Amino acid sequence: MKSIPNRASKFFRRLLLWNMKRRGLQIADDCRLIAWPSCFGSEPWLVSIGRHVIISYGVRFITHDGATWVFRNRPGYSGVIRYGRITVHDNCFIGTESVILPGVSIGPNSIVGAGAVVRSDIPPDEVWGGVPARYLCRVDDFAQKALHETPPYDPVNYRRNKREELLRHYPYPW
Repeated sequence: MKSIPNRASKFFRRLLLWNMKRRGLQIADDCRLIAWPSCFGSEPWLVSIGRHVIISYGVRFITHDGATWVFRNRPGYSGVIRYGRITVHDNCFIGTESVILPGVSIGPNSIVGAGAVVRSDIPPDEVWGGVPARYLCRVDDFAQKALHETPPYDPVNYRRNKREELLRHYPYPW
């Protein structure tokens, strides 16, 4: 039986997602939100997320640039705003604490590394990371590297040990 805090947490996340969709967020049903992204922007109708996308913890989608506030009181700049649609295409991974800035399109089959600040479009099948985000390698090259660096392990024991470690630190029933 699932614990009450766990059920309440899932209900709350579903409620938040329902509210963002009601406000115009476009997100495919088969996306995985690890924990809850910090922010889908103040204009969620400008965010579009394709199928089979994983959005890790703390990802922020920034749909507008509030820095124009500094010079809006100058003559000729009163109506200046900067905003843009953010599009994440199919089969992407967005790493923990990444920031996606206005007007960015992330191509299909791409990876954004943890903590990256993405300020320009990412082409398909590429891995980007850093501040500001820059090209690191092709997804195929990253896949080969990950394959060669994977240590030998027993998947059954790995999952069991992971669960035991989790229960040791958080002894609540999951």
